[in-house]
Amino acid sequence: MVRIKERYLLVKIIYPNELGSRPDVPDVVVLNQPTTDQLNPAALLRGLRAEVASLFGDYGSGAIEGGNLSVKYFSHATSTFILRTSRSSYRIVWAALTFMNSIPIRNGKPCVFRVVHVSGTMRKAEEEAIRRARDLIFAAENEGKENTSDPLSNIFGKSERPRRKAAMADPLSVGGDNSDIEMGEISDG
Repeated sequence: MVRIKERYLLVKIIYPNELGSRPDVPDVVVLNQPTTDQLNPAALLRGLRAEVASLFGDYGSGAIEGGNLSVKYFSHATSTFILRTSRSSYRIVWAALTFMNSIPIRNGKPCVFRVVHVSGTMRKAEEEAIRRARDLIFAAENEGKENTSDPLSNIFGKSERPRRKAAMADPLSVGGDNSDIEMGEISDG
């Protein structure tokens, strides 16, 4: 007997349009605010199916209908949900989520649906959701302590990688004594 292979997409709803609107609240909290109670799994699936139909037409609609598309977990408090879909059509669902730009209800707020994790098992998706919620709480607590002028560095943190300094050359200049030598070394002839 063949096992049906599925993918679980952990999706986070982010509200970037309200960034900087409330100076007394940390930016992490403003971006990751709770979702309205009017949004339910059925409305979410309706909006997702409509977006797939507009992007991919009949092909996309047929691909996700045969793929057991369902919402396995939905949290209003953390604005997080887990979608189950077939392994063959998860990229179509991911693309449709990327192009959705508002909550799929009447007069829905502008938002971004961000797929943060793709897993083959429900357990791993749940563990990642718990880990991200815990990290979000720590980030909100720490942001009040150290607040920089750049809101994106408050949200994503500062890069630990050293920055490389690339030598910028003028692409229009054809000069240089050793440019022919370098080309001769590269060519085989």
